[in-house]
Amino acid sequence: MGAITWVLLWVFKRICTNACTTTSHDDSKCCRIPPGSSGFPLVGETLAFVRAYSGTNGVYDFVRKRHLKYGDCFRTNIFGQTHVFISRTNVAKSLLGSESIDFSKRYIKSIGELLGKQSMLCSSHEHHAFLRRHISNLFTFDSLASFIEHFDELTVQILKQWERKKHVVVFDDAMKLTFRAICKMIMSLNEEEELKRLQHDIFLITEAMLSFPLRFPGTRFYEGLQARKRVMNALREKIALRRKGFENKRDFLQFLLSADQSDKRNGELLNDEQILDNILTLIIAGQVTTASAITWMVKYLDKHAEVQDKLREMQMDCKYKNSDSTIAPGTLNEMQYASKVVKETLRMATIVSWFPRETLKDCQIGEYQIKKGWIINVDARGIHYDSTIYNDPTKFIPSRFDEDPKSYSFLAFGAGGRTCLGMNLAKVMMLVFLHRLVTTYRWKVTDKDWSVEKWAMFPRLRNGCPITVYPLQDT
Repeated sequence: MGAITWVLLWVFKRICTNACTTTSHDDSKCCRIPPGSSGFPLVGETLAFVRAYSGTNGVYDFVRKRHLKYGDCFRTNIFGQTHVFISRTNVAKSLLGSESIDFSKRYIKSIGELLGKQSMLCSSHEHHAFLRRHISNLFTFDSLASFIEHFDELTVQILKQWERKKHVVVFDDAMKLTFRAICKMIMSLNEEEELKRLQHDIFLITEAMLSFPLRFPGTRFYEGLQARKRVMNALREKIALRRKGFENKRDFLQFLLSADQSDKRNGELLNDEQILDNILTLIIAGQVTTASAITWMVKYLDKHAEVQDKLREMQMDCKYKNSDSTIAPGTLNEMQYASKVVKETLRMATIVSWFPRETLKDCQIGEYQIKKGWIINVDARGIHYDSTIYNDPTKFIPSRFDEDPKSYSFLAFGAGGRTCLGMNLAKVMMLVFLHRLVTTYRWKVTDKDWSVEKWAMFPRLRNGCPITVYPLQDT
């Protein structure tokens, strides 16, 4: 009861701040505001949102049910704020395609606090552009080429272990694989115990992202904040060692700390808080999302044997043509059908379900009036499953990408000036893993359950996708 009381008090405080605005929204029928519901007094539909978040259908179930009731655009109230969810490509183009001064990126409070005020993911347009110029250096061609070689080596090592195990949980090993590869790339982290501690804390932070922002021991948000403190302290120690000259690595952290990476226009370096928040952001964005996508890919290919067989035939051909022990960047460009499998996986899994923007003044979107302070969520999952855009959207059909998708209909990585910087890195990881998997094993999913993990911001299989593997030479 104590926790519920604190929740109600917190939401009441948020509602009171916007009391006049919220009342005028509900009473103003002449404005043709989006259809929907403000829910119960004080709490809105927050409890229903959290109930979906804690259920095995995933947090998007909250959105899906309201789309069925209200159509492709609806209004709700969660965590004391009015949210509008809309799944239209023209709105995606206008909100994501250009950085309008009328909108600002805005995530739920818990996400902002866990990632940090300086995170590129939550920054204003001007601040985002500044951070992006620095961080984009992590994704140069030379950096990606080096990363591909290292990730390929790690993938081969893990898949060799599968032959001995026979029974594996895909998500667990995908998390280990992506986490180690990204930590190596960013800060040359190799020590096993340190990696385990950091991975555990990163996981706690991710799990707390959509929780009630209650700072009490035992709550998910509190545990996430404590994990963030531990991660920040560990990273500060690393920065201190680098600055004292005790460590000198050729990695991204060293680049950020070096004096020659100052912004050419104003000579500014990133400060420590900007470095810390964005290293955390990069690890979370690169690890959990890609590991989840890899897991879904294995699941889809198990269900669609004809796609798996066609893919294996093409990848075997690619393997024989490129006999080098490691995969070269140019080899990935030859994997045309595999690339379509990756894109179809990303469409169906839609790891990031929506992209939020806060309205900075009253405006109109389509036929609806939108009030200042409302959060507009571009519903990527709704667009990805729109039957007027994709034929048979619930079916796994990689060949649908034989032709380029319609403009702003494929939003796996967002769009416009805030398109995910790690887009190519994620594709590389999925392609390398996919190539090594289908040219080494056949597999069978041993638990057919499609339920998603409770309390997961990014949808992933609750069972982690357990499989039994069969080496190709034995089949």
